[in-house]
Amino acid sequence: MSPLLDQLRTALRARHYSRRTEEAYSLWVRRYVRFHGLRHPSEMNEPEINAFLTHLAVEEHVSAATQTQALSALLFLYRHVLGRKMGELGDLVRANQPRRLPVVLTRSEVKSLLAELGGDKWLMASLMYGSGLRLMECLRLRVLDLEPQRAEILVRDGKGGKDRVTMLPRSLTPALQAQLTRARALHQRDLDEGWGQAPLPGALARKYPGAPADWRWQWVFPQQRRWRDPETGVEGRHHVHATIVQRAVKEAVCSAGIARHATCHTLRHSFATHLLEDGYDIRTIQELLGHKDVRTTMIYAHVLNRGGQGVRSPMDGL
Repeated sequence: MSPLLDQLRTALRARHYSRRTEEAYSLWVRRYVRFHGLRHPSEMNEPEINAFLTHLAVEEHVSAATQTQALSALLFLYRHVLGRKMGELGDLVRANQPRRLPVVLTRSEVKSLLAELGGDKWLMASLMYGSGLRLMECLRLRVLDLEPQRAEILVRDGKGGKDRVTMLPRSLTPALQAQLTRARALHQRDLDEGWGQAPLPGALARKYPGAPADWRWQWVFPQQRRWRDPETGVEGRHHVHATIVQRAVKEAVCSAGIARHATCHTLRHSFATHLLEDGYDIRTIQELLGHKDVRTTMIYAHVLNRGGQGVRSPMDGL
């Protein structure tokens, strides 16, 4: 199976898919092959894909999003690796897609959560809430993405491979400048020791050989330990790992006494809902969040649950 997975990774990288997508697609291809007794995908067709996806929905009770991701992985495999275009999948049993509203914290809950964090964890959580960033968008910020004078953040290669501009809270400028000072000192120490290179997207490192060591391309939130690229052997420094921030936010939620399942992404949901509460236009919020369709942003209007003048319960009028 290894040669097939190598071909899959090569095809994904040639089309600039993210490493997370590469890992997910590789996992689904392995599960698909094992489900059919280690048969090679070239020996299988639509009925086998249908059987695997139906198994996921009926036996493993996966969500609609998970089943769709598995389907996307298999379609990519057949189209771009095996060179075959798949036809109709027949009577595919689709997983249920329940309509769920996002968890949104009140302003006081956000304040309590942030009060339980410190250092760079506080700053990252504050950026996710104050700028509407996804977790990985926050972790992948580079120095040149920040525009403190214009109070803007350039989010590069967000979900769907899109760039966008969002706000940089002016209240976070002092803490952000302090973080950049620490990161620059760390970067200079790495340079003095013969390292100090950050991985660059695409072919930028070949086009600009000096860019990996350039301060402007360094991570805003570098990890503590240096990292060695398994492909090139070059040692540099990656950004903070997502699990470190996720764990810190989870502990902060418990310490703050918040009795709901709040995560890093909850801060982004709260950002959008609180902007709606403040009367900002739904289209403006769509642009800040980077949503392709305004209908995705409209879910926060359902969370808000009020019209233009607000809706008050009749019980409150008794």
